[in-house]
Amino acid sequence: MYEYHNNDENNQNTDEVTQEQHDENDIGIVAVANAPYNIHCLTVIGQVEGHYILPPQNKTTKYEHIIPALVAIEQDNTIEGLLIILNTVGGDVEAGLAIAELISGMKTPNVSIVVGGGHSIGVPLAVSAKRSFIVPSATMTIHPVRMNGMLLGIPQTLSYFERMQERITDFVVNNSQMKPERFRELMMEKDELVMDVGTVVDGKTAVEEGLIDQLGSLSDAIGVLYGLIEEEKQKNQEKIESENKDAPPHDNK
Repeated sequence: MYEYHNNDENNQNTDEVTQEQHDENDIGIVAVANAPYNIHCLTVIGQVEGHYILPPQNKTTKYEHIIPALVAIEQDNTIEGLLIILNTVGGDVEAGLAIAELISGMKTPNVSIVVGGGHSIGVPLAVSAKRSFIVPSATMTIHPVRMNGMLLGIPQTLSYFERMQERITDFVVNNSQMKPERFRELMMEKDELVMDVGTVVDGKTAVEEGLIDQLGSLSDAIGVLYGLIEEEKQKNQEKIESENKDAPPHDNK
């Protein structure tokens, strides 16, 4: 939250405009006048902030900003494609999974690219796009669901964790080429992480495992997104031609 302590109304309005511009930059609005297609760039960086506000020194991606942005993108006819750039350490599981589900259900052509890292809940976010990329130097961490704070050591708690983990596993395997058995195997690896169970995979390994579609750079991701946009335009054109062909002739009398 931002607090304004300036009593001058004009200065306060200026601060509000500046804050609005800051929020727009946070969700990655980019407009290029001479591009072949109008693409919206959405960034998921730092930690995905969900139901609890994180400390101010944390770099976060707030799900209450991302979700309405996705709705606006899907409705905006001037936006022809969506590029999702991921460099996240993970974060709130339910918030991240909610964002991933919305992306996977979008009709707008979309491509994701992992740069730096796509850890924890960043894995479902990466595979949610119609086509996923990862740069060679990036890594992804696959591990079980974790929770901070006091927990009750009762069967209901363990059951909750198991069901949450299955939701994530099902989403990942349904939106990638990875087998559920292999995903669980990587998730429960004991010799990879010092303080936890799980696995860290680099870009090449993520593609070999079927988690990510393709190893590539920014230009590769944009090139594939252009191709998806062209395919979508072709489908829409064929649909219009088919509807016009099947429509009954107009009587001018």
